Amino acid sequence: MQDEFYIRRCIELAQKAIGNTYPNPLVGSVIVHNEKIIGEGYHHKAGEPHAEINAINSVKDKSLIPESTIYVSLEPCAHYGKTPPCALKIKELGFKKVVIGAMDSHDKVNGKGKKIIQDAGIEVVSGILENECIELNKRFFTYHEKKRPYIILKWAESGDGFLDKDFKPTSISNTLVNQFVHQLRANEHAILVGTQTALNDNPSLTVRNVKGVNPVRILIDFNLKVPHDFSIYNNQAKTLIFNSIKEENKENIHFIRIEKENFPHDLMSSLYKEQIQSVIIEGGRFTLQQFIDENLWDEAIVIKNEDLKLENGTKAPTLSNIKPCKTEYFRGNTIEFFQLKAL
Repeated sequence: MQDEFYIRRCIELAQKAIGNTYPNPLVGSVIVHNEKIIGEGYHHKAGEPHAEINAINSVKDKSLIPESTIYVSLEPCAHYGKTPPCALKIKELGFKKVVIGAMDSHDKVNGKGKKIIQDAGIEVVSGILENECIELNKRFFTYHEKKRPYIILKWAESGDGFLDKDFKPTSISNTLVNQFVHQLRANEHAILVGTQTALNDNPSLTVRNVKGVNPVRILIDFNLKVPHDFSIYNNQAKTLIFNSIKEENKENIHFIRIEKENFPHDLMSSLYKEQIQSVIIEGGRFTLQQFIDENLWDEAIVIKNEDLKLENGTKAPTLSNIKPCKTEYFRGNTIEFFQLKAL
């Protein structure tokens, strides 16, 4: 139970950097001496010190370290990147014990960090709150294990199940939910829409009203129907235009050729090569339903305004035989969260 308490604190610390550590995972670390926390830290940003180093640097009396336990939510790294391996630093300082939440499946780590520490004669315990630690880095694990981004489907629908009224852009969610949506964009790596959504809504797909970085914008436009004076072409963020006509780069706009056959699987392979770790698919209905029908998604976020009846328009996508794992209420709107469990 004590190990779980400290790993839970590691998770809390790691969450402070959501949206900022790409391509690195979220990691938190706590150092404990005689049941007292004497140091803690988390990984703030790629290229900066890792969680374990920040925790070590926060310890005022370094003489206590050889009699201390270091807790870390993810296996300490074992390779030289922009920073030296944390496993070697832990070995060098001679901690009494190391407790790990989840092992790191990345090829460059994958048990190597744990082995370095164990070979130095230091006791290592792993798998504490493992599921919670994996959930924390679901994007990172999905990207490295499934060789594709973590896929989030998102849409807003009326109480009678429509995305719009009379096939025209329609406001469905309230301002509080809209703020949640922009925070979601800031937390994820990329956002994707299809041709029809781009033509109907002319979205900028940028982050507004919250602090965060603009996601990579992805447009599926096989025949390049979306005019170049639309907002998605405004150079405010890196933009990938998947089409069947041309390959070309213009400043922040990258045209990438893709065929309709075996789409959307080929798309996800391309996004993996582009090192996109997570993507929100915002529509429209045809694009969303394609991914649903292929079982090619991990999470779905469905915003509902039960009081709004539109009676006619674009029908919302359907998730068959799946119940929400969580429901939240935002001033009259509900947000249902679904997860597609691996079969």
